[in-house]
Amino acid sequence: MTELRNSELRRLDLTLLLVFLGLLRHRKGLDVAEELGLTQSAISQALKRLREIFGDELFLRRPHGMEPTATALALEAPVAAAVDALRGALGTARAFDPGTASGVLRIAALDAEQAVLIPPLAARLRALAPGITLSVLPLGRAAAMEALSEGRADLAVGYIWDAPDAIRSQTLYDETFLVVGRPEVLPDAPRIGLDRYCAADHVLIAPGGDLRGVVDEPLEAIGQSRRVVLGLPAFLPALAAVAASTAVVTLPARVARTFAAGFGLVTADPPVNVRGFPVSVYWHRRNDADPQTVWVRQQMTTL
Repeated sequence: MTELRNSELRRLDLTLLLVFLGLLRHRKGLDVAEELGLTQSAISQALKRLREIFGDELFLRRPHGMEPTATALALEAPVAAAVDALRGALGTARAFDPGTASGVLRIAALDAEQAVLIPPLAARLRALAPGITLSVLPLGRAAAMEALSEGRADLAVGYIWDAPDAIRSQTLYDETFLVVGRPEVLPDAPRIGLDRYCAADHVLIAPGGDLRGVVDEPLEAIGQSRRVVLGLPAFLPALAAVAASTAVVTLPARVARTFAAGFGLVTADPPVNVRGFPVSVYWHRRNDADPQTVWVRQQMTTL
């Protein structure tokens, strides 16, 4: 592939580059058409122009979709960098008015953050930016980072200990843990003794099915253990299960304080030192200067 002349560069436009990156990502013209709001005919015409400009087929039709050629794969990184640079320049140059802004804001979050952060953020958006629709993707950790990198999510919230170099973050708050149970199960709330805690049945939030939680290591360090009788993948079902039993659950303090009373439950401090963690908002570095992303992050820091 030779260097493009100015006459060839003039034939490129941003839509062609977005179509090119979309085909690399989705491998199907229909999916790219839906993502960009174009017709399939427009995608076909864009691909024809791209092939003429670069002098290469770029994408070969296969039964499973469009297979990129070696030239297309070689172009992916520089084209993506050029589009990201243009996005950043436009974001810096344009003013953001939440009152007139429109579009879809996509945030990756798991159930704890969905429960405690998303509702107040949605209420603030309705009040200050009514034209923005908030869409939450149930993704955490690696899946959330991948969605940010691929542009399928604008922001992610949660606790990620191994974020890629291209991902930026800002701490929103430091999370701790509380024990939650029915009043007769926690008669000394907001305290619970170690013996009572270890003797109780425990519900555990275990999205991956691993019946081991944050309190097991500190318990083992002092020669104690607990009995888990139920593992559930989400926090609110765990609260419902505790409300219907004599078990307790140890969960993030913000979830406990927000929802325990609604289930008729009380809270107590864990009888062992449980390591907390920071909850942060994450974004891709290409959105460092994007005014909407910056504004939404500012709103989240004051929730």
